[in-house]
Amino acid sequence: MHIEIDKDICIGAGQCALTAPGVFTQDDDGFSMLLPGREDGAGDPLVREAARACPVGAITVTDSAPARTQAN
Repeated sequence: MHIEIDKDICIGAGQCALTAPGVFTQDDDGFSMLLPGREDGAGDPLVREAARACPVGAITVTDSAPARTQAN
């Protein structure tokens, strides 16, 4: 899993930190950031819910596994 926070659109609502406090926190200015060592979500099942909870869609969660291709 790979998590990105778009700092340009984050408004600091804090819903991510409330939903998945083991992965997200807020910086001194109140904007969302990942906790150190949690860039991959640390297996937290609430990471995707935290991304959905963001009122401005600043959080993107993608699978880190390579895309599967089907042989012809």
